[in-house]
Formats: sequence, C-alpha cells, structure tokens
Amino acid sequence: MKNLQDTTTLHNGVNMPWLGLGVFKVNEGSEVIDAVSTAIAHGYRSIDTAAAYGNEDGVGQGIREGLEKADISREELFVTSKVWNSDLGYEETLAAYETSLKKLGLDYLDLYLIHWPVEGKFKDAWRALETLYKEGRVKAIGVSNFHIHHLEELMKDAEIMPMIDQVEYHPRLAQQELHEFCKAHNIQLEAWSPLMQGELLNHPLLVEIAAKTEKTVAQVILRWDLQNGVVTIPKSIKEVRIIQNSQIFDFELTDDDMQRISQLNENRRVGPDPDNYDF
Repeated sequence: MKNLQDTTTLHNGVNMPWLGLGVFKVNEGSEVIDAVSTAIAHGYRSIDTAAAYGNEDGVGQGIREGLEKADISREELFVTSKVWNSDLGYEETLAAYETSLKKLGLDYLDLYLIHWPVEGKFKDAWRALETLYKEGRVKAIGVSNFHIHHLEELMKDAEIMPMIDQVEYHPRLAQQELHEFCKAHNIQLEAWSPLMQGELLNHPLLVEIAAKTEKTVAQVILRWDLQNGVVTIPKSIKEVRIIQNSQIFDFELTDDDMQRISQLNENRRVGPDPDNYDF
C-alpha cells in the first residue's frame, strides 16, 4: 500500500483499489458530478454508488468528465453500484442492473452488491448476480451489510462466493468477528462510513496520534482501515478533503497505535443494524 492506485486482489483475481470515493448522501447534479470528476482527476480509481443514492446519472457524468481530465481509460476505473431492497428477486435484480448501467452510461460494472440482506429475497438476487458474473457483465459480485449468519445462509446455496462484504466499519465498530470470518472465506471486507460521519474527529487519542504523525485525524482513521486490510471509501464533496483523504500512503501507524485505536471499539453504529433494519 504505497500509493493511491494500489490494489487488493479479490478471490477471483480482480484487482480493487484500497481507497475509493463514496457518494452516499451526495446530491444528484453538479455536487456529485464535481466530486467524482475531482476525485478521478486527483488519482482516485474507485467510485462507489448505489441505486438507492439517487445519483447514478451524476456519477456517470462525473466519471466521463474525470476520465477526460485524468486522460485515462474506463478500464482503469473500478466502479461499484448496489441493488436496492425493492429490486431483490432474480428477474428484478437483472432489470435493476440494466437500469443502473444505463444511468451510469457504462457497459459494465466492476462490482455489483446486494445492498441489504432482506430475508427471503437475497438468495434470488444472488442468483441474478451470479448470472451477470458468468455472462461477463460484471467483474466481481458481493454483498453489503451482511452479518456472519447472512453470509452463512447465502453460502449454503451459492455457486460463487461473495468477493466483498461492505459494512459499517470504524474504530467504534471494529467488527472483529465478522472480519475474521471474511478472511477465513477469502471475502474482502470494505468499510462504509469509515469516519463515523465525523463523530470521531475530535477524539483525544486520535488527535494525539494525528499530531504525532503530522496527519489529520481522518487520515489516521483511514490508515487504520488500510493497515487492518480493509478497503475504504470515505465520502467528501470538498476538493481539499478529497485530496487529504487520499494522502494516507506516505506514513504508517505503529503496532501500538493500531492497537490503541482498535481498543476504541464499542460495537456502536451510526447506521442501522442489519438484523433490526426496517426493510
């Protein structure tokens, strides 16, 4: 992990950048277009959106503008979207994929995820993802917000194992048991809300480590993610923050710092618990 283009290799051999831009709650239109194109221009090679975010059109426009600014090809980007709960079914998920592709203006996605583990529905959606994968329409498939028991249930019947589980992950929610399970099954863990929606930015321990490393608290947290082997997708719409969030490849946290940050875990969420989410 030496630079922004560094990747982890998923269990099917596909390379995924360790760091990307998330666009949850980024408004459709100029806000998301500018954020995405700015990130790509500054070296980001991974963009994460979802049907539920309502901004796939703008993300697509931002990708086109970003590719032009950076003078790179589409193949150099890793683009993720997710199927929403109301579209979880075999035919429904296939149709949802086509809708997302059309909005994004792309020929394929690098990663397609089931957004939430809706009981009784996610297995049919997974079959659709397997079909898309076998047909070469998507480079990798995975899930989001799946606990261990959801993964176990999915894996009972799956022909293809998930390559990713994207979950809420930050120092207050270290998800150690889930992380160990994913490692044991070659599933790459990915963090959403890595900065806990800003809640951790004034924590004394993190402020102390940031001062020592001459980095921001956000950079310390994102570096903690990477050194734990977790892909991360911080969200920002401000150019200065987009740049800062990417400047985490020129320093390392000590083992002691890593351990102290991990001890902040309280199993506390800022988002819904997948077991209690009102689907």
